[in-house]
Amino acid sequence: MTFDPIAVRLEAARSVVRDAAQLALSLRPAPGGPSGTLKGRQDYLTEADGAVEALVSRRIQELFPEDGFQGEENGTTRQGRFRWVVDPIDGTSNYARGRDRWCVSLGLLEGDEPVAGVIEAPALGEVFTASKGKGAFLNGKPIKASPITNTQEAMIEMGWSSRVPAETFNEKIAAIMALGAMPRSGGSGALALADVACGRSDGYLEIVIQLWDVAAALAILAESGAAVSPFLQTGGLTGGATILAAAPGVAKDLSAAVNVEI
Repeated sequence: MTFDPIAVRLEAARSVVRDAAQLALSLRPAPGGPSGTLKGRQDYLTEADGAVEALVSRRIQELFPEDGFQGEENGTTRQGRFRWVVDPIDGTSNYARGRDRWCVSLGLLEGDEPVAGVIEAPALGEVFTASKGKGAFLNGKPIKASPITNTQEAMIEMGWSSRVPAETFNEKIAAIMALGAMPRSGGSGALALADVACGRSDGYLEIVIQLWDVAAALAILAESGAAVSPFLQTGGLTGGATILAAAPGVAKDLSAAVNVEI
């Protein structure tokens, strides 16, 4: 049997993310006003962010000491042919208020190519996984992007960020609505992209998003057949960049409407 370094890493990542997600769940604040500190406007940091990232970093280093590692809270701490990229809690604004729509996201890059990813939303009981050439899955069942072809039947989500001028957000939402699509905004970029991958929604746009938010989702989207903008080639490897993911049947119309290449 041929040794598959990506398959070995994906299996390990599932275990690591499972433990990290349970840690985050145990630390989640009760429902109510936001718990945590603000890094910026509506940009929360909780005690769990640091604890979860530390757990993932430690476990990955023990399992694969030769691999690189990058986290939202501590940046790039190790270099290697394979690079793990973690968002310890994606959807922190939801998490900080005791809501359920948040996740732990762990992606694997080989060089600059996303090759595997795990997204676990423990409060929702959902785990998305994928590895290059092996398909994408939700709780072990294969997933594919939506077959929808009519934008007037589409559901499109857009991420909000204080880094984006209100005028830009309003302009893009208006363009989405002009297609006849139903707009949504759920507060977790990783889960929004996973929703596109499994056909729950037909598109996701975020004007400024970071690699740790999307590293796992990029592998899942690729295996699901979704269309995705060239995020890594337009600055996403080193800083914030725009991402657009869509069901193939509406990708062209959505791309033209919001003026984002796909």
